[in-house]
Amino acid sequence: MPSAHYQPLVPRADHDQDHEHGHNNDDDERWTIETDVQSQSNGRIRYHPQLAEELPSMGGGMAASRYGRAGNSGYRRFVYIMLILLPACFLIYFVIGPQSQDSEDADGDIDPHNGIGKRRHIKLSLTTTRLTTAHYHPFHATIIASKSTHGSIRSMMGHALNESLHICSESHEDRRLYIGDKPRSAYAQLPVIYFVTPTYPRREQIPELTRLAYTLLHVPRLHWLVANDREGCDTFLDTQINGFGIPYTHMASPMPSEYRKAKPAPRGVANRRAALQWLHQHNLTNGVLYFGDDDNTYDLRLFSEIRHTQRVSMFPVGLIAEYAISGPVVREGKVVAFLDSWVAGRRWPVDMAGFAVSLSYMAQYPNVNMPYKPGYEEDLFLRSIGLHIDQIEPRGNNCTEILVWHTQTKNKKSAVVRLESRYMDERSNLGALFRLLERMGVARASEHEGPVATISKNGKSKSHAYFLS
Repeated sequence: MPSAHYQPLVPRADHDQDHEHGHNNDDDERWTIETDVQSQSNGRIRYHPQLAEELPSMGGGMAASRYGRAGNSGYRRFVYIMLILLPACFLIYFVIGPQSQDSEDADGDIDPHNGIGKRRHIKLSLTTTRLTTAHYHPFHATIIASKSTHGSIRSMMGHALNESLHICSESHEDRRLYIGDKPRSAYAQLPVIYFVTPTYPRREQIPELTRLAYTLLHVPRLHWLVANDREGCDTFLDTQINGFGIPYTHMASPMPSEYRKAKPAPRGVANRRAALQWLHQHNLTNGVLYFGDDDNTYDLRLFSEIRHTQRVSMFPVGLIAEYAISGPVVREGKVVAFLDSWVAGRRWPVDMAGFAVSLSYMAQYPNVNMPYKPGYEEDLFLRSIGLHIDQIEPRGNNCTEILVWHTQTKNKKSAVVRLESRYMDERSNLGALFRLLERMGVARASEHEGPVATISKNGKSKSHAYFLS
């Protein structure tokens, strides 16, 4: 998906060509204002707004303009004032402006055709170098994330990077004769689920991938994308994955070195970006994408629920943070808000395991991306595909059931969340959801104990009555 290249905006003071070149805010913008100055040397000054500190030295040259020679002192003062005001305007637009926009209500500010914010003008892209393959020999690709102009957005999305993608082994053959109680051929018409698993070398890696593989063995029409965070290929892991007989692709997708010392490190991002690159390179527009970590626990019903996703389906994820639950709030079959203990301005406060995306829908957004921003990967990925809240398809019996768990080798007490009992009736999914959690010993709702449950929409929390009365 090559990103577009734009010519810089070059308004000329001595020509009527202000609108010859289109202004684009998506990629890094370098404005060059050329002002013809007839000084003694008949030279030309190039003014870059980011070099504001050089303005005093430039003022003398501007005073020698052709207007100055005509003795128009008023115009000279006007030029001086403009030279001072222009950098101030740029500062306000590029620094203060984006910060104030971060808190915008997002309803309607995403173009449903290209996934780019109408006001923010964020353009994200994955571009590739030429790939070569022959009989499943390794091939290389490059993922380059385009830069954002605004400082705050640049910090979220990261700088342009060259990430290596190396295919260690791959097989598109399904060697399972029977899946469940039916022959493999009985499932031939089902859409394929592309199950992306980021992983990294550690003591638990092989046992956790083995546990996951024995779940996936029961799922027909699935291609397993295993992206390992290491420089080279792991031949033992190759052997293990290949032995299950599931169609798979094993790739080495190391985290860029500049992020390894970050606290917290953006673990799993390079792996998921590599999988997105693989899907794009193979021009896959049919099927469903799902990000499934190797330490999660999956109910087999999840795969039947997400297989026919039209755009984006969502569902609760158990054992997430303080509430021990994260997921949509549903009323009358529609997602109206989100329950999550950490909102942090996220428009989509959901877990990576809490949604699935149709490839045909995602194909409409060539600038799909996932940033190196811990905690915001899901939010900004979903923003990059232009998602609207009314497009979300609730799964798991209107989000009253938990089909995926964020299991970890940690021992935590059952969570307590403060929710008034009057809101736990059948008007929303929360009553049934927390009754189920309490039966399982995972979490319970209380009138007086625990932190008050945060319910939010578009990154803003509101009272429970706002959504549930």
